[in-house]
Amino acid sequence: MATSSRAARSSRSTLSTLSTGRAASAARNSVRAVFAKIRLELAAKTALAAGLAWLIAPLMPGPAAHYPYYAPLGALVSMYPTVADSAKRGMQSLLGLILGIGVAFTVASFTGASALAVAAVVGIGVLIGGLPRMGAASDWVPMAALFVLVIGGNRADSFSAAYVLQMAVGVGIGFAVNWLILPPLHFQAVSDATGRQREALSNQLDDIAAAMTESWPPDHEDWASRSDLLSQTASEVRQAVHQAELSAKANPRRRRHPRDLQADVRDLRAIERVTFHVRDITDVLSSAIWGKNTGATVPPELTDELSAALSSNAELLRNWDNPEALEGLIEKAQEAVNELSEALHKTASLESSVNATASVAMSLRRIVGAVRLRAEQDRDS
Repeated sequence: MATSSRAARSSRSTLSTLSTGRAASAARNSVRAVFAKIRLELAAKTALAAGLAWLIAPLMPGPAAHYPYYAPLGALVSMYPTVADSAKRGMQSLLGLILGIGVAFTVASFTGASALAVAAVVGIGVLIGGLPRMGAASDWVPMAALFVLVIGGNRADSFSAAYVLQMAVGVGIGFAVNWLILPPLHFQAVSDATGRQREALSNQLDDIAAAMTESWPPDHEDWASRSDLLSQTASEVRQAVHQAELSAKANPRRRRHPRDLQADVRDLRAIERVTFHVRDITDVLSSAIWGKNTGATVPPELTDELSAALSSNAELLRNWDNPEALEGLIEKAQEAVNELSEALHKTASLESSVNATASVAMSLRRIVGAVRLRAEQDRDS
């Protein structure tokens, strides 16, 4: 009983240590995200744009000078990590503002500010905001309608004009600051994300290769639960490529920092194909090893060839951006897959079940094909 109690306390202590470690890691990642270079630049430019908008707002003609606080708000809503997003979201905000003013005037023509009128403008604004392709405008329609109805009151005309003018001034200043001062180019993020994914895929294949030569069933099985994680990290590559393409639009720094974005797109497609096949290999082998009544097995006489083919593909993925070594690694991986296929045919002739191994061999062959196609496209471009 005492031994059982000590084991339980030890287990709880281990779980507590792991939880504390995960929490500390999450906290460090959060701090790094807050103080990342790109975030600090965005914060500084947003602060500058808001300050400039506040200085300029009192210079606006007529009643607009009485509502200077809307200019910094316009600057704030137009500041995004890319110049293209700044222009797009700023214009969407102004569109939502104008539509909201229209809703407020329509409702105010029938009744004054009341609980029913407030409910009406907010409800209609939310409905209009649900129209397709509204983007940032969807949030501004009900908000602007509510402001004009409640704050504008009897001066709704002058308030609305001031509101639109000051917001437009702020949006213009925000876009100008973002366009003129270090407009960001998110190119390095693509290389970083692609490199992380290739490393993750390579490590996955290496871990599976190591498991194939262990005592059966393998003792180390953490690789079997990474399929969803690989899919998630692949989506990060897609997001990074999208952000890089977006950051290049209307960016004056684009000419001074050339980059072949089409090559990034080709890399993305290759990464996604390879990720699909690595996930399939993971699922097939984990099912063959630990699944019940799956009908899939890995004959022990094939584990050496299977491990060698997995390892050679891992090495290929890890070095696919090394043009000097790539051709040799492609041939090496192809040869390893061919040897696995030959061993498969011999084992199948002995009436052994080779369906799982055959599926893995086909996936490995397709991985080699995807890397070969990418290399050929790079040479031709």
